[in-house]
Amino acid sequence: MRIPASCAVLALLSLATPLAASEVNVYSHRQPELVQPLFDAFTAETGIDVNVAYVGKGMVERLQSEGDRSPADLVMTVDIARLAQVVEAGVTQPVHSDVLNANIPAEFRDPGDQWFGLTSRARVVYASRDRVKDGEVTTYEDLANPKWKGRICTRPGTHDYNIGLLAAMIVHDGSAAAEEWAGALKANLAHKPSGSDRAQVKSIWVGECDISLGNTYYMGKMLADPEQAEWANSVRIIYPTFDNAGTHVNVSGVAMTKAAPNHDNALKLMEFLSSDAAQAIYAEINHEFPVKPGVARSALVESWGEFTPDTINLMEVAAKRPEALRLMEEVNFDG
Repeated sequence: MRIPASCAVLALLSLATPLAASEVNVYSHRQPELVQPLFDAFTAETGIDVNVAYVGKGMVERLQSEGDRSPADLVMTVDIARLAQVVEAGVTQPVHSDVLNANIPAEFRDPGDQWFGLTSRARVVYASRDRVKDGEVTTYEDLANPKWKGRICTRPGTHDYNIGLLAAMIVHDGSAAAEEWAGALKANLAHKPSGSDRAQVKSIWVGECDISLGNTYYMGKMLADPEQAEWANSVRIIYPTFDNAGTHVNVSGVAMTKAAPNHDNALKLMEFLSSDAAQAIYAEINHEFPVKPGVARSALVESWGEFTPDTINLMEVAAKRPEALRLMEEVNFDG
């Protein structure tokens, strides 16, 4: 039987060029329950499987060790510090996408297109419903007022969340003002900084302090926990601003690795994560704010009120983090 020449050519091409794998590989700092629903929705829409390795520590070191042989296409992480770290380590590549640029505001993406924010969270004040009046706190600078002496609690000043806040203050107010603020905030603490953001709300509930610093999404986590719901209900959320600016926000985000063996599939996943559908899923499951304009917050998050996010690019904040850490150490904030 004679095989047509066209069929022979197709057969040879199929042997020489294997079919592209219908998958994308992700290294993630985020907990499984916070991202798996997104990946399931992406696979349902595209048929592309998402393989996830949850990397709690050492992500940069792992990517550097793997080099060009890394199976990872994307990294997903929280906090501008970690996003800046993967970029500075040289393990990511720029992604030029009209879809991402249209969906994600400039302040929530790297000016060099190395990382893209997916959700944001605000650094807020949790205030006792019984002991703090409306309007007593309107700015972060207010927390330095001596009237709060012995009434504030917070997690360690050297934690990423508080370093990010102080770094933003350096951008807005300058280094000298930021150092003075950190020292005054320390003088107002009810006790030595320790524990998590949720632990501070518990301290308010038991009467150890009246206000604390915390990230917004912890309110949702506490309300979902039968033991902690009472803590959450003892406080209300206040969105402070910097003088003449907005409320400090941070992000969770995504970046494409330098190796990215499944580049095109990885780009499709990045673009999907910025879509209306994915942003709505994020809003419901993790109590954070969508970064894409026009996507509604969850009903619970909406109930916490409106605020004006700070518009400085987070890479400016990241650049001031080493100085912020030095200032926290100079005032011996955690001592």
